[in-house]
Amino acid sequence: MKQTLICNGTIVNEGKSYRGSILINGSKIERIYSLKDKLPEADTIIDAEGKLVIPGVIDDQVHFREPGSTHKGSIVTESAAAVLGGITSYMDMPNNTPAAITIEAIEAKNSIAKSASYANFSFYLGATNDNIEEIKKANPQETCGVKVFMGSSTGNMLVDNEETLNNIFKESKLLIATHCESEPIIKQNLKEAKEKYGEVEIPFSEHCNIRSREACIESSKHAISLAQKYNSRLHILHISTEEETLLIEEASKISPKITAEACVHYMLLDSSMYNKMGSKMKCNPAIKEKRDREAIIKAVKNGVIKVVATDHAPHTLDEKQNNYLNAPSGLPLVQHSLQIMLEMAKEGVFSIEEVVDRMAHSPAINFKVSLRGFIREGYFADIVIVDPNKKDSLTTTNPAYHCKWSPFEGKVFNNSIVHTFVNGIQVVALGQLTGKKAGTKLLFNYGV
Repeated sequence: MKQTLICNGTIVNEGKSYRGSILINGSKIERIYSLKDKLPEADTIIDAEGKLVIPGVIDDQVHFREPGSTHKGSIVTESAAAVLGGITSYMDMPNNTPAAITIEAIEAKNSIAKSASYANFSFYLGATNDNIEEIKKANPQETCGVKVFMGSSTGNMLVDNEETLNNIFKESKLLIATHCESEPIIKQNLKEAKEKYGEVEIPFSEHCNIRSREACIESSKHAISLAQKYNSRLHILHISTEEETLLIEEASKISPKITAEACVHYMLLDSSMYNKMGSKMKCNPAIKEKRDREAIIKAVKNGVIKVVATDHAPHTLDEKQNNYLNAPSGLPLVQHSLQIMLEMAKEGVFSIEEVVDRMAHSPAINFKVSLRGFIREGYFADIVIVDPNKKDSLTTTNPAYHCKWSPFEGKVFNNSIVHTFVNGIQVVALGQLTGKKAGTKLLFNYGV
């Protein structure tokens, strides 16, 4: 088997940063060396002097748009952007066309990814009002979770039948990942906005009032109450309000099986930016006020929210340039989430060790991902090498996303992703794709 030696880098892993070297043998990490150790020969040697060596990022929420909307993005294009951004594993959402609401549909996506994906992959099974039998059949060792849209978003997968929700929380062996927004509240707010502004003239700044904090809070309370009732494994996605961070803090004290995720754009943007960015920051749940952004950062910093992801959701610029009602919600983010978090670390918001924990360690623990998320001997060699001092403006103006735009166009990051390894194979070298697709299906340690 081919051996690769990454030497003299600053390894950031499990709360520590230290100079050392890593020997990759085949698909796995064979040995981790300290500075005083004698280093072995290897087929390939990469000098990581002055660079950070971290475990690959695990993104628990992406929308890669295949099948059904490959004009926006595909497994091959978006996984390429992911590895260029240091994401080595992703979990893709089910609101495709057709929706991934059966085991057969999940297997079809696995089949595409097996040959197309640069990064490791898993696919959520989508919940509907009438597919509880499919949910019960799903294998938790091979499926990252069941996605429940408690508020409608892109696609038509709203689960609004109370009996169905109770059955999902009662019967699912899978982690239950929820999109929490109250549909009745949103519909009433939208009705009032149309009456005030008309169908065409609703400003994008109204988005956070239409998809309001009350809609999020009520729905998250509902999900938490169901999880507590049935002792379910609940993971609330893309927290967007200060109040929800407090709900999660209290709920997790009672049940550690209740967790939450924060996405990078909710920690970077706030409602004061709608007039400038318009549809380019329209997403569901809506980005809200400065106090919400600050509260989410605090919750991530304090470990109330331990998982940081993207909710990567590409749309074409033509689609996004429609008026409020017709511009779809979602931002392309997988190429830049690690850079955003490292930028925040440079600003003193987080430590480098906290960034690695929230983006690699904690997602692995949260989803019980087998042998990934850490730099450990015997683990798969999903490794990212970052230059913390090399500026990058190219990837924001010319991103790898199939949609070819970024909400951060013109932004200069003060760090660059240099090399990415997936299963021991170098898929990114000096910031460029090598052409090697190395992704494999993620496995999970449920019941093991």
